[in-house]
Amino acid sequence: MNKLLLAFGLSTALLGTSPVWAESESATAPTEDTALVVETTEAPEMAVVAETETPATPAEAAAPAEEEPTLDSGDTAWILISTALVLLMTIPGLALFYGGMVRKKNVLNTMAYSFTAASVVSIVWVVVGYSIAFTDGNSFMGGFDKIMLAGITKDALSGTIPEILFVIFQMTFAIITVAIISGSIAERMKFSAWLAFITIWVIVVYAPITHWVWASTGWLFGKGALDFAGGTVVHINSGVAGLVAAYLLGKRMGYGKEAMAPHNLTLTVLGASLVWVGWFGFNGGSALGANGSASYAIVVTQVAAAAAAISWLAVERMVRGKGSVLGAASGAVAGLVVITPAAGFVTVGGALIMGIIGGIVCFWGISGLKRMLKADDSLDAFGLHGVGGIVGAILTGVFASEFIMGDSAPTNMMSQLWVQVEGVLATIVYSAVLTFIILKVIDLVIGLRAEGDDERMGLDLSQHGERIE
Repeated sequence: MNKLLLAFGLSTALLGTSPVWAESESATAPTEDTALVVETTEAPEMAVVAETETPATPAEAAAPAEEEPTLDSGDTAWILISTALVLLMTIPGLALFYGGMVRKKNVLNTMAYSFTAASVVSIVWVVVGYSIAFTDGNSFMGGFDKIMLAGITKDALSGTIPEILFVIFQMTFAIITVAIISGSIAERMKFSAWLAFITIWVIVVYAPITHWVWASTGWLFGKGALDFAGGTVVHINSGVAGLVAAYLLGKRMGYGKEAMAPHNLTLTVLGASLVWVGWFGFNGGSALGANGSASYAIVVTQVAAAAAAISWLAVERMVRGKGSVLGAASGAVAGLVVITPAAGFVTVGGALIMGIIGGIVCFWGISGLKRMLKADDSLDAFGLHGVGGIVGAILTGVFASEFIMGDSAPTNMMSQLWVQVEGVLATIVYSAVLTFIILKVIDLVIGLRAEGDDERMGLDLSQHGERIE
């Protein structure tokens, strides 16, 4: 009950107040080895024991050395499947979800954002992104040892799976992070500016934040920040970047004066359904193995999505008189976002509460908060992913359970909450500042926004020379 009350209190305060209670906490929780790490380091305690223990007996001296990691075919098969599922979330999942919500004259352009995200990010990731994210480097970013995947042979392992498989699994995370941003800039950004932006953003923003959280040398990893599958790396990062882009681009022509209703909600519901299914690979695959952790992650993912869809419909009915189909789809996505950082750390009960809270808070994010921010976040990338990611990252510190995590569970909730807040704030600030700089430079060089006549005509015709009849 104490956790439940604290969770509701945090959900109403985390977006508008600073966690003053955390100022007195200086200790951090024990480091949790999250699922998305290529290399692990030897525990410091082992070194201490080695220095102080008595000489080994002949029997101890004869003990075999620690076994080298070996390939597990079951783990490999599951991550192969998970990689396909996560790519499915973007193409066609997110492309359909976003495409159905824009006006008919912009649907092809909107879907092209997701399709080109898959194309551009794939190349950038193998050239330099993976190396910056997952080689040792320093606490801020990795090095350049694995540019063009140098040194990664077919026999190289990351845990019990081939490292080359880990590369493409992580690539799909980078792809969907970039594609989410397009929800904030739909119907008004020049296509050439979009391509330039995502090329730079993956290298300068996404890869370093990934290193902070998931690389064994990253500073947030070292502090013990819990992010199982991307609450900070994917959702807060993309949501904040989208909000900054929405401010710099300005509002769509006619925003607030003309009807901008979705042109085809059938596409949106179909897209949301594919995203939901694909999320099993997103969260379940982040266990990096075919095991109980993956199974539990899938169960809590399903529970949170279902709970958020129901809570969104309930609050929408109370506020607007009816629960909409778009609301149900948006609520499910909100629940999926909220549970992402916690999927490997919480019980079913924790997931249920997180889902309910996520649906309610994200509904406010796309309505009340959106009006307060006065930004034209076209398809609510910040309201769903930014807000949901913040809620999920912080509630992970509340509901992280010893029942699931065993000895790795945080021993001090307040200390862990402060680490979670540090991760949230660092991601917000870094993503916002660097996104602003990148967009400003692109605006000076080639311009960000489509011409007024092009926007009125529709970006399908003006940017691509195509349209849907």
